[in-house]
Amino acid sequence: MSYQTEILDTGRFQTFYCEAGQENEEVIVFLHGSGPGADSVSNWQHLLPELAKDYHVIAPDMYGFGNTKHPEVYPKSFWEWTQCRVDQLFELLDKKNIDQFSLVGNSMGGYVSLNVVMQLPERVKKVLLMGSGGGETPPTPEILRMVGFYKNPTFENLRNLTTWFVHDPSSIQDSLEDILKIRYETIQREDIRNSYVHNMFPMPGEILIPPNALRQMAQPFLLLHGLNDRFVPKESSIRMMEHLPNAELRLFTQCGHWMQVEKREDFIKAAREFF
Repeated sequence: MSYQTEILDTGRFQTFYCEAGQENEEVIVFLHGSGPGADSVSNWQHLLPELAKDYHVIAPDMYGFGNTKHPEVYPKSFWEWTQCRVDQLFELLDKKNIDQFSLVGNSMGGYVSLNVVMQLPERVKKVLLMGSGGGETPPTPEILRMVGFYKNPTFENLRNLTTWFVHDPSSIQDSLEDILKIRYETIQREDIRNSYVHNMFPMPGEILIPPNALRQMAQPFLLLHGLNDRFVPKESSIRMMEHLPNAELRLFTQCGHWMQVEKREDFIKAAREFF
């Protein structure tokens, strides 16, 4: 089973999204991360067909990324960008007449997922976070290089950044050139470059979810994190676990930030068990 792609106009947003498994009752929404060239296809293409055997899966390009229409007037802060993405998701699901759903959030997508739960918790059934932001952790040299990528957006710098996402670069060696070709073409687009530069990356403290908010999130949570993640260190998930009332944390050795690549089978197994 593969997936289809569509662009849906909800009024305020024109959202590109991947979808499959519409015959299944349970809906899972996948929210991608924020690296250069990130979008729903590059983040989830190797997972959606497998999970669509059992679930109705939807993965949008979040506002400011990919083939979703980019803003003409840019949000002024990371919080404002996040609010736009929360609004975008609810407008997409409302247009598709989906009321109840679960979430899978990767990195920045995890932070957006947590904000979705904060705003309309009654609509969210379960939440799986993978290498998610939200907990307190200092910025690493790798994340600073990612945030500042467009200060020197060369192919070589993209190659370095891409290999840093995994613990063992040999694990993506067979597909590295394809990944780089697609992402490098993507980052050349003016609308994507402008959104990235005007984006989204937080001032100190903006990426944190207040502990009092976490304590009120009653949904079942599963937090998956690579022990060797250098973009969002494992301490982010550990800090959130101190406050989430109904959560489990699993740490994976020999694994960096791209768990969906390095630990694909483990991720699919954990997702099936959880959902």
